[in-house]
Order: sequence, then structure tokens, then C-alpha cells
Amino acid sequence: MRMLRLVLWGAVASVAIALGLASTGLVPSRLPELARLPLAASVGGPFELTDQSGKRFSSAQLAGKPFALFFGFTQCPDVCPTTLLELSNQLAELGGNARELTIVFITVDPERDTPELLAAYLKSFDARVVGLTGTPAEIATAARAYRAVYEKVATSGGYTMNHTALVYLMDAKGLLASTLTFQEPAATQRQKLARLLERK
Repeated sequence: MRMLRLVLWGAVASVAIALGLASTGLVPSRLPELARLPLAASVGGPFELTDQSGKRFSSAQLAGKPFALFFGFTQCPDVCPTTLLELSNQLAELGGNARELTIVFITVDPERDTPELLAAYLKSFDARVVGLTGTPAEIATAARAYRAVYEKVATSGGYTMNHTALVYLMDAKGLLASTLTFQEPAATQRQKLARLLERK
């Protein structure tokens, strides 16, 4: 079981590295657009969850506009709040240019992350961040669509969640345009978001 888990996370890391390299401009010009890659074309898909106000939210509501999607959980000690704060700061820096950009935060911990808890948690970030939760099956459907993985890990005080930490930058056509991570310089993040907003 441990070997299977290592293989799974290794495969996810390989996908993340491939997507990350392809989106940074470090890949040769024969790959000018990440969306032309077969792997990129397979990222994304329909889902239906519940937002922080308790209303049902469908991926169809994102159609026609760019969005950034991130999997995490409210009890996350560093990666999740850092990522959401950085995205909020980027929205402020981009100003009116980012008025159509939605940030989607999908919890991988529906056991604890109720709509009410998500609403309280997201008050610390930009108002354009949409928090989503749902049943375990609904969360799993969304994660599969984005090739994201997560697992519950026992701790001395209860449990935590391991999860894919990429931010998926999706264009108005629902195609993966790029990815970013909280470890990237702010200038790199802003450049990627600006390119996303320029895509038609």
C-alpha cells in the first residue's frame, strides 16, 4: 500500500512538473500554447458543488470567462492561505483588468469545511474568491476532472489533508492555459495571470 501511494504521488508530481514547465516559458517555442498539449486538453470538466452561501454552484457558471481553480482546505497551515492571499494580492494589482477573473477554491475536506466555515475563512481574502464544498463523491468528481489528488492523513491531534497544490489557470473556453504555485515570484504569477486575461 505504501509503495502504491508513493507511485501515485510520483505520477502526480510528474504531471505537475510537466504542466509547470510548459507554462513558464522554459519549454522550447515548438510548444507555444499549453492548451495544445494532449495532457492540457484533458484537464478540467463539469462539476456541481455548494458555495459558501449554501447555494448550488455548477461549473457551467464559469463558462465564457477565465478562472483560477485551486484545491485545498481551511485547516491547511501554510500552502492554502498563502496561495489565496497571493491570488488576492494579484487581483488587486491587476485592477480592472481582472474584473472578469474568478478564483475558485474547492475544499478537499468536506467533513469539516461546511459552507458556513468556508464563508468565515474566505472573509480574509478577495471577495471574488468562490469557496466550494460538497459530498465526498462530488469533491472526488471535481478532483478527477482536474487530475488532482488528495488523501486524509492521521495526526496526533486528528488528521490533515495532503493534496495537489497547483493553481489551474483556465481560459474562457475552459482550456488549461497555465498553472502557478505559491512558490513562484509575484512577478511570474502576475505575468501568467495577465496572459490568461489576454486569451480569447
